[in-house]
Amino acid sequence: MRKTYDKAFKARVALEALKGEKTIQELGQIHGVHPTLITQWKKLLVENAAELFERPGKVSDEERQSEEQKEQMLRQLGQMTLENEFLKKSTSNCTGTMRSCRPRRSRAVGQSAMPDPGRQPVCLLLRASARG
Repeated sequence: MRKTYDKAFKARVALEALKGEKTIQELGQIHGVHPTLITQWKKLLVENAAELFERPGKVSDEERQSEEQKEQMLRQLGQMTLENEFLKKSTSNCTGTMRSCRPRRSRAVGQSAMPDPGRQPVCLLLRASARG
């Protein structure tokens, strides 16, 4: 069974090791801890000592950047959702299930095959206006 130590005990032993009044071997015998563990705790204390003096609510640069990126992606998603809904609504008038709302033209079978003689095709009108 593995022995566990609480963080207050670890901190106390690591501080004693940092003071240097006793060797790590002596501290290990006094507290009943292997010297390798004391060395690891001392190393952790030295590496993380700067974090003790940071403000509690301060956010690191990496966290801030990831939050900004997340917010930007959510804004893009919202914009794309709005555009998608708009396009769905605008195209539903032209296609899809809303076809029944379009006005129907009643043409006889013979009329669709025969163009109106008084009406010129649009492409001819466009060519004529481009020349003049």
